[in-house]
Amino acid sequence: MIKNFKWLLLVSLTFMACNSDDDVAAVVDSSDGLPLTSGSANFSNYVALGDSFAAGFSDNALFIKGQEGAYPNILAQQFALVGGGDFKTPFAKDNIGGLLLGGNVIFGPRLYFNVKPIPVDGVPTTEVTAHLSGNFNNLGVPGAKSFHLLAPGYGNPAGVALGTANPYFARFASSTTTTVLADALSQNPTFFSLWIGGNDELGYATAGGDPAVNALTPPATFEAAYKALVAQLVNGGRKGVVANLPVIITLPHFHVIAYNQLTQNDLTLNGVNLVSTLNTQLYGPLHNALAYLGQGDRIKLLSTTGNNPLLMIDENLPDLSASLKAVLMGGGLDATTATVMGQIFGRARQALPTDLICLGASSRIGKAPSVAADGIASPSPSLSQLGVTFPLPDRYVLLPSEVAEIETATTAYNLVIKAAAEANGLAIVDAKAIMDDLNKPNGIVANNYTLKATFVTGGMFSLDGVHPSPRGYAFIANKFIEAINAKYGSNLRGVNIGNYPILYPKTLP
Repeated sequence: MIKNFKWLLLVSLTFMACNSDDDVAAVVDSSDGLPLTSGSANFSNYVALGDSFAAGFSDNALFIKGQEGAYPNILAQQFALVGGGDFKTPFAKDNIGGLLLGGNVIFGPRLYFNVKPIPVDGVPTTEVTAHLSGNFNNLGVPGAKSFHLLAPGYGNPAGVALGTANPYFARFASSTTTTVLADALSQNPTFFSLWIGGNDELGYATAGGDPAVNALTPPATFEAAYKALVAQLVNGGRKGVVANLPVIITLPHFHVIAYNQLTQNDLTLNGVNLVSTLNTQLYGPLHNALAYLGQGDRIKLLSTTGNNPLLMIDENLPDLSASLKAVLMGGGLDATTATVMGQIFGRARQALPTDLICLGASSRIGKAPSVAADGIASPSPSLSQLGVTFPLPDRYVLLPSEVAEIETATTAYNLVIKAAAEANGLAIVDAKAIMDDLNKPNGIVANNYTLKATFVTGGMFSLDGVHPSPRGYAFIANKFIEAINAKYGSNLRGVNIGNYPILYPKTLP
């Protein structure tokens, strides 16, 4: 994730080094110096099933260079050294990223870093309805949940606008009624990778734990879907590799925006600090009224020197709308204003260190709430700055109770994945442990490079705070190779992650 890096597509070559004593050749592109072998695995026809990680999604978009660096593509390059065949990817049309549906932009361009993450210039050219023909080995579908891989019609273009089909799969599905799994099995694969389940928790998490926006997949639903997927993939003794899931809330996406994000500069307009005015006209009256109701800790006066917490909605709080209105009217406020205040702040409080603010809130804080962007509008023009004079809605904040829900679900998902891998003799990548290590102070060192989960500077994640960077995908591919080698006796070395940039530049060829 640094500007002006040139993308390098690593093509592994086998070099022979002579031993001066006995002239025995050592293979430097194997993991153990012995001749390359696939072990008991057959990589001649490899298919990859999964979600946006398998597809190579990065910087909030799918684009050609990102797809070329997807971990399945890197795996396929390594498999080619030991008999692996062609690996076909349903490439996007450009390196701008984004999607068109009937000529209308439905997903915007990728991000690049210029002081902060911003979209690249240009308009997407990848049209959902411009169908790609043929079979594809990379069946990673951004946005897919576990059960979506089994859903007929998930690639039907007619269902995209209705929300019943996936626009990425609609581009290359073999028919309007097929499933992702069916398209994989129709190719008679000899080896597979399956990394699915991230969106079963991610959609709920990035929606701030709001099930009306995106629901958390019940563990029982995940178990049924995952078992069905694996049962068909291993049919006939087929070998493969699976990966478990990190706890999604450990991703940088949830640790960029601080609970006390409001600086004194944020609360200054035209050179005038507004903290005193806000305390006098809004925070003070609210605090006093809530204190009268025994809830004074919900909203306190703003600090005149340091950072201040964001205003937010906590749906777990008792709704004090009516009581707040009555107290404010008792203090001399007119009925209309008191009613509006009650409506807006009945379940409001200031954020706490235990609250996680979604990265999506970064572009909305301080803006006027709208139904289209935020799911809610303000009934008062004077109370219309999100996080400041109007509380952030549920979709932008993960409460401790919602974090606990996600952690519980992830634990359940991972038990299912582990059991399926063990029962079917599959290689397994411990992505949860990897993510835990990335969050440690020293991160992970690989090929003499340090990777951490830190946003922008950590090297592992792209600018959306969820999906890997180019270097991150290379690192993931190596972890898959390690698991495959350990399980099947292959000795692939993997790639040097230093040959992959940590950020895509603004301009790509």
